[in-house]
Order: sequence, then structure tokens, then C-alpha cells
Amino acid sequence: MGTTGARTWHLLTAVVTIAALLLQLVLVLQGGTVLDETDPPSTGVRVYRFFAYFTVESNLLVAAAAVTLALDPRRDGAGWRILRLAGLVAITVTAVVHFFLLRPLLDLDGLDWLADKSLHMVVPALAIIGWLGWGPRPRVTGRVVAVALLFPILWAAWTMVFGAIDGWYPYPFLDPDEKGWAAIAVALGGIAVFLVLLFGVFAYADRRLSPAPDRDTVEP
Repeated sequence: MGTTGARTWHLLTAVVTIAALLLQLVLVLQGGTVLDETDPPSTGVRVYRFFAYFTVESNLLVAAAAVTLALDPRRDGAGWRILRLAGLVAITVTAVVHFFLLRPLLDLDGLDWLADKSLHMVVPALAIIGWLGWGPRPRVTGRVVAVALLFPILWAAWTMVFGAIDGWYPYPFLDPDEKGWAAIAVALGGIAVFLVLLFGVFAYADRRLSPAPDRDTVEP
């Protein structure tokens, strides 16, 4: 596929993602609810917690990749490949976990609802459709997968360590005080398996789907 359509789609993805992130940040700064927080903490703590959410970090990865692709739909580079793959896998996890585990817990309306649906549903759809339609690919190697996998591992480690320190966890299914460590281990194990499968799916599809936006090459 040509670069004109790719540039347009990636620009749309970047604009929607950045707008959704800014909207959610403004709502957080104004004391809006995040999941079940009914008594918002101080501004500094709110900002930290905003960026601690896997949802926010996955959207930031998508935004960064989309901006670069809007400028150059054939973008490549060792570090960029890692960013792109990590963003695609993370935003897919965001959508699936939200739909099956978090959506039933939320009772949002107005701008809170708009921000939530944008970050968890609209952005994942834009990112995945954009990759399926315009790539760029091939871009994925075994080394790219191995390094990109560090992102969710480091996020999980950071979350559990700092949660043990201050007692706050971004998602209820990761809170050992509420669920117990056995349930947390099962949840983390299940997500880990899902992550590995997703990395495998994207790596396989990257090789099997037609090169896009044109015939690019990838180092073995």
C-alpha cells in the first residue's frame, strides 16, 4: 500500500491518542475518578498514578510510534522497531484486559466515559488496523521481540514493588491485599502467557503479511 494513506492513518492515530491522553490527564488533575478512586490524593500523587497505568504507558508508546510514522511511513531503526512492537502488543493487552476485567468495574459518564473508551477501545483499534493496513513491515526479529518483552516485565516489577511500598496498585486484580497473592500469581501468569502469545502472533504476521507500505527489507 502507498505512503499517502499510511501517513493519513498514522496522523489520525497520533492525534486521537494524544488528545485522549491529554483529556484523561486533565480529568485526573481536576480530581476525576480513576477506576474506583472516590477520594483523589494530592496532585503530585495523581500525576504519578496517571503515568503508572499500563493503559497510559501503552497509549504513549502508540502515540510516539504514530507521530514518527506520520512523518515517515517507512520509518525504521533498531530502537524504533522495539518501540513499535512493544506499543502494538501493549495496546492489544490494554484493550483485552479492559474489556474482560475492568469494564464491569467502571461506571463512567460524560468526559470520563469518552476518555476511557478512547484509550481502551478507539486507540487500540486505530493502532492495530493501521499496522495491518500500512505496517511498516517486515520489522520484527527475534532480538526485537526479546527486548520489547522487557517493557511489560519491567512495568509489572515496578508496579508490584512500589505497590508493596505505598499500598496502591493501578488495577484491582493486582492488589494482593484485596485478592491475595495466589490470585495475583495466577493473574500475572495468565497475562504473561497472553503476552508471549501476542508477541508470537505479531512476529509471525510481520513475516507472513505482505510488505507495507512498500517492499522493505529486514535484517535476519
